[in-house]
Amino acid sequence: MNMMGSVAKKSALIICGDYMEDFEVVVPFQVLQAFGVRVDCVSPTKLPGDKCITAIHDFLGFELYTELPGHSFTLNSNFDEVEARSYDALIIPGGRFIERLSVDDKVLSIVKRFAEAGKPIATSCHSQLLLAAAGLLKGKKCTAFASMKSVIELAGGVWWEQPGITSVFDITACLKDGNILSSIGWPAHAEYLKVLFKSMGAKIHTAWSNSVLFICGDYVEDYEINVPFRALQALGCEVDAVTPSKKRGETCVTAIHDDEGAQVFSEKRGHNFFITANWDDISVHRYDCIVLPGGRSPELLVMNEKVVNLVKEFAEKDKVIAGIGQGQWLLAAAGIVKGKRCATNYGMKVMVKMAGGDLEESKGCVSDGKLLTAAGWPDLPAFISELSKLLGLSLSFE
Repeated sequence: MNMMGSVAKKSALIICGDYMEDFEVVVPFQVLQAFGVRVDCVSPTKLPGDKCITAIHDFLGFELYTELPGHSFTLNSNFDEVEARSYDALIIPGGRFIERLSVDDKVLSIVKRFAEAGKPIATSCHSQLLLAAAGLLKGKKCTAFASMKSVIELAGGVWWEQPGITSVFDITACLKDGNILSSIGWPAHAEYLKVLFKSMGAKIHTAWSNSVLFICGDYVEDYEINVPFRALQALGCEVDAVTPSKKRGETCVTAIHDDEGAQVFSEKRGHNFFITANWDDISVHRYDCIVLPGGRSPELLVMNEKVVNLVKEFAEKDKVIAGIGQGQWLLAAAGIVKGKRCATNYGMKVMVKMAGGDLEESKGCVSDGKLLTAAGWPDLPAFISELSKLLGLSLSFE
């Protein structure tokens, strides 16, 4: 995997556990890797290769958020071998696992060592409980999910809440006080990533201003829409997501596809994803790139002539076009893959071949001119890296 430009090798540690919030572990895990950062994921009592069960937290019409089953997340490092001095940042996702870790002396010792070294500690949603348990919040300004206000104040922290929040759509802020980074949760990941990059000594370099359009629909793949969307926002791009049948502020339900041992990936309901623009307001001239995430939404979108024609228009205007997983269905229907090298998953191989594409079966991510394809969400670090290059974006670390 050819990762983009860092002049100094960086590393980050993620402390994981069962029922950690799915996005809050995967987004930093995949996006940091896209820019050459080594990311080690550990959990007490578990070894490299063991899995943690993640949880989806979103509002589904009830007074409190609903918890749904997420992915199985594979750990890649050993908790008992962690040395804080080996890392440049600590990331603690939210989720119910934090309650268990908050009374684990070994975990608290690791968190304290990062704090003593003045290294960035990034928290979200409920993981601020670990900072409170470690005695790190006294005099610190901190935000979190609203139920954490009393916890932060009891720990001697100064509660801060982003003003003007009326729905999940409005959550954007990440607060930094010294080495403590805090956010309300995964909806703020664009700013969270931006602040984390800066805290790790990164500089974002842009050759020009970029605007990127994502096309999605119901049952779009959860990771394939959200991870690159947040990454590009963090890099300073103007990013929109549209679907023909919905307006700005409405949501598409996403789908989680995971390897659970069956012949094909399982499917579960994922987070809701907010549409950010109205279909009738879209003009190809406003955007430098179109991204087609996978999941089952391309099966819906390919039946819509307006969508297929819009993809064709991006090709006619020589714009960057990127497809992930089942997004290749739209690329094939629009005649984009003919004569082009493509990465595909097993479900799209016949489709791409019939459309005249050249399958690159040994590669999970392939760039051919201004066409970028990835086989699926496990290839997102390479996909984000290559897409950033095509858009004239890079990240360097001091």
